[in-house]
Amino acid sequence: MRYSPLIPLIALSLALVSVAEPSLSPYNVHEKRSVIPSGWTLTRRHDATSTIPLRFALKQRNLDDIGRYLHEISHPDSPDYGNHWTAGEIARKFAPSDETIATVRNWLISSGISDERIAVGRTKGWIQVDATVDEAERLMGTEYNMYTHLTGKEHIACEAYHLPEDVQPHVDFVIPSVHFDAKLNRRSGSDPSQPARDIGQPGVGITPKSAGTIEGLVGELEQCDEYITPVCLRALYGLVYEPVATELNSYGIVEYTPQAYLQSDLQMFAMNFSTDLIGKEPYMVSIDGGYAQTEYQGFEYNGESDLDLQYGMTLVTGKQTVTLYQTGDMVEGASFNNFLDAIDGSYCTFEGGDDYTQDAVYPDEYPGGYMGPEACGTVKPAYVISTSYGYNEADLTPFYAERQCAEYAKLGLMGITVLYSSGDNGVAGNGGYCLSPNGTQTADGMVFNPSFPGTCPYVTSVGATMVKPNATVLEPEMACMEVIYSGGGFSNYFAMPEYQKGAVDYYLTNYYPDYPSAIWNSTGMSRGFPDISANGANYVVAIDGQFELVFGTSCSSPVSGAIFTMINDARLAIGKKSIGFINPTIYSAGFAGVFNDITEGTNPGCGTPGYNATAGWDPVTGLGTPNFPKLLEKWLLLP
Repeated sequence: MRYSPLIPLIALSLALVSVAEPSLSPYNVHEKRSVIPSGWTLTRRHDATSTIPLRFALKQRNLDDIGRYLHEISHPDSPDYGNHWTAGEIARKFAPSDETIATVRNWLISSGISDERIAVGRTKGWIQVDATVDEAERLMGTEYNMYTHLTGKEHIACEAYHLPEDVQPHVDFVIPSVHFDAKLNRRSGSDPSQPARDIGQPGVGITPKSAGTIEGLVGELEQCDEYITPVCLRALYGLVYEPVATELNSYGIVEYTPQAYLQSDLQMFAMNFSTDLIGKEPYMVSIDGGYAQTEYQGFEYNGESDLDLQYGMTLVTGKQTVTLYQTGDMVEGASFNNFLDAIDGSYCTFEGGDDYTQDAVYPDEYPGGYMGPEACGTVKPAYVISTSYGYNEADLTPFYAERQCAEYAKLGLMGITVLYSSGDNGVAGNGGYCLSPNGTQTADGMVFNPSFPGTCPYVTSVGATMVKPNATVLEPEMACMEVIYSGGGFSNYFAMPEYQKGAVDYYLTNYYPDYPSAIWNSTGMSRGFPDISANGANYVVAIDGQFELVFGTSCSSPVSGAIFTMINDARLAIGKKSIGFINPTIYSAGFAGVFNDITEGTNPGCGTPGYNATAGWDPVTGLGTPNFPKLLEKWLLLP
């Protein structure tokens, strides 16, 4: 059986194409784009004598089989279940081959680039050449232009580029090229029509929503349809558990500066809802200059992190240390790749450079920037990692998204559970933006716009539910349809993983969406999301000294992560391993019925009602919400 969910399914003309152009034979088009992203304009040809740092992302070995490797250690029926890999084994298995390095190097030399100008990254993942624009254009049969964003930010890019037929199989992508992942941070402003890549900036990507402040104390079980507090969540999901293997376990929550929690807010929450956290704080690990900044305050700066930590820490109790991975400095910020570099040294690129049009580069030479070296394999990953941030798939090229998705598979191989919020705009993308037929993201688009990394088949995507109005915690929840809508749908980049096939086929057979195939990926072969869900409405959160009502899948992910952390605790306490990548397990026949099925609600967006929550898996709430006692019983029976 073959597992290859990294194969793009670009059915909606959203992606870069790779087709031969006979006029340039034996060269082929490697990447191409048809439109300039919103907010950018072509202003001039780039100066032919200027120097640009060309970086060639080299193909890693064995990636076609990474799904199979992960399935072998993650499916409960496999004899290798739980036999997680070491970081060294992963690095050796997937490092680009000597043939790949030699092929690209020899092509560059034969094209007139002297050997001493060619640098290979220490992990062999990239080759860099500082080339003039004229050299780069002749090398790849392209033209480099300068583009200007409406904020004044400039960016170097081309419309398409070509590689020789014998070189093409050895290269993932080249930067700078067709990618428009230029970071738009406080130095360059922001534009809601073109989502910034500085995911910690206010209003960027998936962010929680506030419905205002709360007057008076709340916290009774009878009020859970209006106010969600920890007692409501414990009742909804049966989470009654005191951890016993805290020294062996860990729960990681990732935040991106300038998002930061306030210790005073955490203590305010503790005094009202979780007294065992009084005097406690998360164990903060600084990545690339990250710190719990207090220069900027307000819901847009403190809401996300306050929410994540107050509920994540409370649900695992004060006995379990929670690790806060605070990523990026106040000036440059950070991307998901910067975090991944820190927890997996094999992911770091040439001199820690990554895609400098997308990822923050350290040392940060801007005034006030972090001048230390970029974190590269310096941070121990927790067994469960929750992230409440996200892009739209369309923000990134398929090559970039696939390369990052493969890294999540590597983390799964190491026994790590990775959770991401599925989005808060139903079938629309962040900000409510949908896709036009040509792939651009616009407010009046009609094509469904899936999120990322939630569509990566190697993460667990978490949607949102809510207690029905006037209902109790003893009654079934519904899909969240207040303030936010649970993100969900079908990927335009990733194929359906084998573990999900039965569940998604059942949904498509029995509840096939009544929409034109032009507005959603109706192939029946694409990755569906979310995988699971949890409550995402009416959370009572202490923010800047007052309690506010908060909504979002930003609530759902840290709550789910806390539940899986407690399952790990129980397994570790009896000498078993962490649960690792959970998707093959939770979709397996042996785990049928261990989630609370959600059958009411939809996830509107793009001028439609969205999908329906139905019996079984659906692209609104996934398999449903966790039932901790049932999940614990099942996982304790596994090796």
